[in-house]
Amino acid sequence: MGVANRLVSCSLRRFGSIPSNCMRFSRFSNIVGIDGRGVSFLSQRSFSTEVVKALDVIKGEIHHENANYEAPTTVKTFLSKSDWKLIEKDGDVNMTLERTAGDKKVTVDFQLVSPFETEGEGEAAAEMTDFSVTVEKKSGEGLTFYCSTLQNDEKFRYMICNVRLFANEAAKNSVSTYNGPDFEDLNDSLQAALDEWLASLGIDGELCDFIDACSIDKEQREYIFWLKGLEKFLA
Repeated sequence: MGVANRLVSCSLRRFGSIPSNCMRFSRFSNIVGIDGRGVSFLSQRSFSTEVVKALDVIKGEIHHENANYEAPTTVKTFLSKSDWKLIEKDGDVNMTLERTAGDKKVTVDFQLVSPFETEGEGEAAAEMTDFSVTVEKKSGEGLTFYCSTLQNDEKFRYMICNVRLFANEAAKNSVSTYNGPDFEDLNDSLQAALDEWLASLGIDGELCDFIDACSIDKEQREYIFWLKGLEKFLA
């Protein structure tokens, strides 16, 4: 499965024996003509045939994807037994998990990822899913941890890159707010304390398993949604 961008070029030819107000354009097998009044016409039969062909291919792809799709067990199990609430919508690459821990709101944000490794990228990059964990008080102040999942590390299931502190909603959303120091530069004891605190809020291996599985599953579901939208547009 893959969606490639295709650039289609049109070439224009001028013929000396043809009046300047009459030109012929060649695009694949379709002929677009312009008569003496400047009115264009297109072979309706050719256009309809190409649309029918495209729709047949799209319908076949939709049938294939639906027949082979099944939500990952990891995703279904996690959502059924945890108090995390998944928030997402069709056509949007972003996903959010929310839960309450005491007097604080915990939000995990992540995006879909392709199940196929991009050519030229290393193995480690293909096994990491970026996500953020935001912990907020009712007053609006809070912390955002920028993290990535790990799959081949024997000791850790995820790593923390930075910890951002914000005083209110405006600072939380500002692009100029300080993202905090590199987590690995912090004192080892502070790193351990923050890691244990996150674990107490539900940031653990099971959550990382869900994020990895759901991010790939979301890409698959979005592809099917895209195919259906394409079919509707062409029909």
